[in-house]
Amino acid sequence: QVQLVESGGGLVQPGGSVRLSCAASRSILSPNIMGWFRQAPGKQREAVATITPGGSTNYAESVKGRFTIARDGAKNTVYLQMNSLKPEDTAVYYCNLRVTTWGRATDYWGQGTQVTVSS
Repeated sequence: QVQLVESGGGLVQPGGSVRLSCAASRSILSPNIMGWFRQAPGKQREAVATITPGGSTNYAESVKGRFTIARDGAKNTVYLQMNSLKPEDTAVYYCNLRVTTWGRATDYWGQGTQVTVSS
């Protein structure tokens, strides 16, 4: 089992910035991807950004150029730097770890952290 503990988030004004952090409880030796998802009220959870241990990243079109995902392998931590925030970025943000073992993927989730973009 792996626990993911998130921090960051809160209330921020449009155009502002916030950084989210997510720490895994232990090192992951199996192939894995870490990332951030978000879920706004009345909407489905969507992927925001993902990153591999090698540093390959993938972003949702809606956040490209504004959000940056980074990973610190030594600390088992993934970060999401969010700049130029818009009201439509308001959502609960969830950290995700997908571990693949023997061809089978297992997802672990953080508890979620609220980000509200409002003046």
